[in-house]
This record gives sequence, structure tokens and C-alpha cells, in this order.
Amino acid sequence: ILTNAGAKPGDRLVLTKPLGTGIIATALKGGMASKESVTKMVETMVALNRKASERMQTFPSHACTDITGFSFIGHALEMAIASQVGMVIHSKNIPLLPEAMEYARLGLLTGGGHSNRQFFSCRVEADTNLSPLLMDILYDPQTSGGLLISLPSDQAQNLVETLQKEAQMDAWIVGQVVENPPGKIQII
Repeated sequence: ILTNAGAKPGDRLVLTKPLGTGIIATALKGGMASKESVTKMVETMVALNRKASERMQTFPSHACTDITGFSFIGHALEMAIASQVGMVIHSKNIPLLPEAMEYARLGLLTGGGHSNRQFFSCRVEADTNLSPLLMDILYDPQTSGGLLISLPSDQAQNLVETLQKEAQMDAWIVGQVVENPPGKIQII
């Protein structure tokens, strides 16, 4: 069993699905979502994490969590707190579903996203140049989101390539685990 409590300083963080399902679902409810964004959202949501989980176990992974209702930030923070480490997230590497940013720009946000921001923002330090819309997506509750995997830095790219080749799924290196400040996330 791999828990969310084993992330180690120096690890890289790999994410296995793009973000934005809550915002796109809100756009769909409002009759504003495009067919393309809904199709991609549904494809993402019905894709199981099984293949990613199986491939991850062939690597020296230290910790893992799934990204669901507490958002990317909420679940990353749970991992950071449980592991007594900090995290640096590289905003330019965060994968987004098509049109999620546009729907956020239109204000099609979820109540859960507002709650996540209120609850978790005290442990998040975001670069002042970071798009507030991207922050909305990082706090967006996900339905059937991907896995966030912490593993040694020298193995992260190999895991990404393995997932792409053997599991036919995308994956991205989105950040790194740092020693300090423990239980906090920096987004740059």
C-alpha cells in the first residue's frame, strides 16, 4: 500500500490527468460548455487510474494521492502535511482541460472551489505574477481526477514516458518536494 505520507525532499511530482472537470461541469450545467470540452472532460473522468497505479508500482514511488473534491491544492497539501515536507508547484507545467481557463474567466466556478480556497489558502504561497484564473482551477474540485505521485527525481521522466508508451496516457512533472516549509505549497 502506498500512502500520501512518504514524499521525500528531492522527489518530483507527477500528475496523471489534466485539471478543470468541476469548472467544465459548471459550464455544462449553465449551457455554455462546448462539445469539445465536454467530450474531453468525460473521457478524462471515465479513464480509470488503474493503469497509472500499476505502472507507478514498478517504480520506487514514495507517496501517492488521487485528486478529487479537495482539488489539486487540497490533495497536494494533504500529502505535504502527512509527509512533513513542502512542495513547489510549477504553474507552467499544470495540464488543463480544453477551455477550462476560458470558463474560469467567465466566472463559471464551483462552490466547492471557493470552499477549498478558503480552507487551504493559508498554506499556499503563490507567485504574484500567477494568473488568478489558474489559481481558480488549482482549487477546483475534480471528479475522477488523476494521481499525484511523488518519486525520486531521476525516475520521474521515466515514469512519464512509461505511462505514455505502455498505458497510452498523458502525465506531467508538475513540481518537486522540498524540505521547507513543511506542510506548505509554493506555486511559481
